[in-house]
Amino acid sequence: MIDTEAPLLTTPEKAELYRTALDMLNRSGVPYMVGGTYAFQYYAGIARTTKDFDIFVRPRDVRRVLDVLERAGFKTEITFTHWLAKAHHADKFIDVIFSSGNAVAEVDDEWFAHAVDEEVLGAPVKLCPAEEMIWSKALIMERERYDGADVAHLFRHCSGLLNWERMVRRFGANWRVLLSHLILFGFIYPGERALIPSSVIKDLLNRLAAELDVPTRDSKVCQGTLLSRQQYLVDVDEWGYEDARVQPRGAMTEKQVEEWTAAIDK
Repeated sequence: MIDTEAPLLTTPEKAELYRTALDMLNRSGVPYMVGGTYAFQYYAGIARTTKDFDIFVRPRDVRRVLDVLERAGFKTEITFTHWLAKAHHADKFIDVIFSSGNAVAEVDDEWFAHAVDEEVLGAPVKLCPAEEMIWSKALIMERERYDGADVAHLFRHCSGLLNWERMVRRFGANWRVLLSHLILFGFIYPGERALIPSSVIKDLLNRLAAELDVPTRDSKVCQGTLLSRQQYLVDVDEWGYEDARVQPRGAMTEKQVEEWTAAIDK
C-alpha cells in the first residue's frame, strides 16, 4: 500500500495504479522522470490535485515506456508525434511527454543529468530539473493556460538552487522570453527582486540593448506561435508571416503543425 502520510495529490485509487506503473517502469530499467504536479510541489512548495500523471522520457524511449504501461493494463497511443503520448486506464491517465507542444523543449540527456532523486507515491523516481521546468513553462501563454505564475513561483522558491548559466543557455535564441519573466518577477515580488542574480538580468538587458539599433532579418516571421498555438494563427494564415515552429526554422513539420492546430477545440 502507498504511504498514507505522503501527499497523494489524487484519489487513493489513482495513486495506487500510478504507483504500480512506477514500480513496473523501475523494474524495466527504462529511464524516465516525473514532472507535473509532483515536481512542481517539490520545487515550488505548492500542492495541487491532479487528474493525470506526467512522466518525461527521451523520444527514443517512448515506445519502450508505452510497452511497460500496456503490461500494467493501460491502453496507449501516440497523441502527437512531436511531443506527447498517452496511456489510459478507465478514468486514469498518464501523459508520456518527450518534448513540448511547440517542439522547443525536447527531452534530452541533459534533463537526466540534472534530474533530482526523490520519492513519489512511495516509489523512488527522478524529478525533472527545475531549470527545464521553467524553460518549458515559460513558453506557455495560451488564452486558456498561462504558466507565468508557475514560473514566478519556481523563481521565488528555488532561485538560489538554480544553475542560471545553464538555464539561460537552454532558452537560447528565445532569451527574450526569459527576460520577460524575470522582469515580471520583479513586479510580482517587489520585495524579493534580489532573489534573481543581477548578473543574469544585466546580461540579458545588454543583449537587448545591443539589438536595438540592428536591423532584423526576420521581419516576416512570427514567433508568437511558440507561445500560443491559437492566438497567432491569423499572423501565419492571413498576414503572410512565417511560422517559427516549422522546419527548418523550428522543429515541427507542416503536418505536425496541422495536427496540433486541429486539436485546439478538442
